[in-house]
Amino acid sequence: MDTKSKFALAKQVGEEIVQEEELLALIESDQPYNAYDGFEPSGQIHIAQGLFRTINVNKMIGAGAKFKMLIADWHGWANHKMGGDMGKIQVVGEYFKEVWKSCGMDMDNVEFVWASDLVKQEGYWETVMKIAIAKNLPRILRTVQIMGRSETDSLSASQIVYPLMQCADIFMLDAKVAQLGMDQRKVNMLAREVAPDLGYDWKPISVSHHMLMGLTPPDSEQSEESTVDRAIRLKMSKSNPDSAVFMTDTREDIARKIKKAWAPEGIVQENPVLEYCKYIVFGKQENMIIERPEKFGGDVEFNSYEELEKAYESKELFPLDLKNSLVDHLDRFLEPTRQYFEDNQTAKELKEQVESFKVTR
Repeated sequence: MDTKSKFALAKQVGEEIVQEEELLALIESDQPYNAYDGFEPSGQIHIAQGLFRTINVNKMIGAGAKFKMLIADWHGWANHKMGGDMGKIQVVGEYFKEVWKSCGMDMDNVEFVWASDLVKQEGYWETVMKIAIAKNLPRILRTVQIMGRSETDSLSASQIVYPLMQCADIFMLDAKVAQLGMDQRKVNMLAREVAPDLGYDWKPISVSHHMLMGLTPPDSEQSEESTVDRAIRLKMSKSNPDSAVFMTDTREDIARKIKKAWAPEGIVQENPVLEYCKYIVFGKQENMIIERPEKFGGDVEFNSYEELEKAYESKELFPLDLKNSLVDHLDRFLEPTRQYFEDNQTAKELKEQVESFKVTR
C-alpha cells in the first residue's frame, strides 16, 4: 500500500489528528511504528469497544502501525472499577482479549501488555514522577475526564495518579501514535506537552476516534459544553444495557434495542441508528442494502454512508426500514463472536464469570 493510501486509512480512524503533518511524515518514513490503545477492564464489552475498536485497530495496522494494546488493570484498580477487586478486573481483561480474537482483530500485529507488568519495568515510576513534577495539580485535574470523572468529583488520591500513569504508558510503550477515543484526548495533549521535559525529541501523535452515541434519547441541549464533552455525555454506557448493543447479544437482544432506539424521522443529528450505520456497517463494508416492501419502492442499495444519510434526511428512507436492516447487519457481524463463545470452553467460562460480576462506576 502506498503512502497516500495508508494516510487515508489513518484519517478514516481519526476524527481529530494532532498533528496531521507529523502523522504523514511518520508514514512516509516507511519505518515500523508503535500505536497505543488501552482499555480499562470493566464489565461486559459493547460494540464500540469490540467491533468498532477492531475496525479502527485494523485500519491503523493497514496504515503501518504495530499495536500495543494496554490492558489497564492497575488503572481500573486506581479508578475503583469492579469494586476495586484486581482479580475480577484481570478476568474482565482476559475476556476482552477473547472478544477481539472472535471478531477479526489482526492479532498478528497486536501485542497485549498488562499494566501490572508495565509498572514493573525500569524507569516507569521515574517517568510518572517527572510528569508529576512538570505539571501542577490543576493541569492534571483537567485530564480526569479520561476515566469518566469530573474535576468537581470527590476524587481519591489514586485517581490523581491515574492520568500520570496513562501519560507515562505512552512513552514506556514507545508509542509514536496514541490512538484512543475523543474522551482520551486530554491526556494525549498532556503527553505532547511533557515530552520535552522527559527528554524526548518526538511528541506522540494523537489520533482520536469518534465515540459512538448511546441508543437512548439524548439529554436536553447544553449549549455551553464543548463538542467532546457533549460526545462523552451522549456515549453508550455499560451500566445501562439498553444504551448499547453488546458483543454477545442475541438477535432478539439486538432487535429489541435497535427497534426502540432513538431515531426521529428525517433527523440526522444525534441519531444513534445512523451512527451505527456510518461507523459499524460502512466501517465493515462498502455498501448497505435496505430491504423494503414493494409498495414502498422495494429494496434499495446505498454505496456510501452519505447517500444513506441524504435519503434519511429527505424522508425517502423510513426509520423502521433502516432499523430492520441494521438489525440484520449487526446480527451477522456478531454471529462469529456468539459462536466463538459457544465453542471455546475457556472463553465461555470467562463470559460466565464476567456476567456474574457487578459493574461499578
